[in-house]
Amino acid sequence: MNDTPDWEREGSDWPNRESSQFVSAGGLRWHVQRMGQGPVLLLLHGTGAATHSWRDFAPRLAERFTLIAPDLPGHGFTSAPPQDRMSLPGMAASVGALVETLGVQPELVLGHSAGAAILIRACLEGRIAPRGLISLNGALLPWRGLPGRIFSPAAKLFATNSLVSTLFALRARNRKVIQRLVDSTGSTLEPAGVDLYQRLIRYPSHVRASLSMMAHWDLGLIEQGLPQLKTPLFLIVGEQDSTVSPREARRVRQGLRPDAELIELVGLGHLAHEERPYEVADVVRRIAVGLGLLSAPCG
Repeated sequence: MNDTPDWEREGSDWPNRESSQFVSAGGLRWHVQRMGQGPVLLLLHGTGAATHSWRDFAPRLAERFTLIAPDLPGHGFTSAPPQDRMSLPGMAASVGALVETLGVQPELVLGHSAGAAILIRACLEGRIAPRGLISLNGALLPWRGLPGRIFSPAAKLFATNSLVSTLFALRARNRKVIQRLVDSTGSTLEPAGVDLYQRLIRYPSHVRASLSMMAHWDLGLIEQGLPQLKTPLFLIVGEQDSTVSPREARRVRQGLRPDAELIELVGLGHLAHEERPYEVADVVRRIAVGLGLLSAPCG
């Protein structure tokens, strides 16, 4: 089986393909989608996803923004760095290098799940300086108790064993496996959305990148840094999220960032932006209006 997805084959009908480009930055070859006009909005997807997760969400926002949406290192069609650079600081540095190479200064940034943690770290390190940071079902706090003591060592073991990623990729050829994985997020996706996840997860390189991120992740850095974050923080959470509990966002607001705005989405799960892209995009636009990045619509 092929290890990595091929753009000419798997990307031939990739969502928003006409907006795709390949950019060399920070020692990586990035797949980036760029569309629209207006204030620059940087989108970072979560672990195990790629730009396909913004397929309907991004065009809606591109009506008012210049959208920059990369595949994260090792994900989708972006090349993978050495495993030690899959850490939170390493990923933040890579994203910073990409932004610098593109010559853009994001005025608003949005990260889904682990993407939110990367953006917070990038802000704390001064790699980006947006006027607002949106966490969409963000994975921002360390696992507590026994799961935290078990999860990281297990992920490190799996990430260093190439056989694990190969076996998981082989299992992904069974669509029911991917359907159960999507269902476990608390979200309901249309068949085409599930197919796109299957298209990527059947490649060992994509699985390996996901495992490497989890293996080298230290959300204690985010927990420690959140009180020092100068960027206004917006926490959008799906009430049905069964991947990152909505309670985590409430903990962030109560204990670390009482000034953060919490926005709850009724009936939506971890992949809220894929379930109801227009609804979530409109929340982002309202945040941008509040920050003075967009004018309020007339009428």
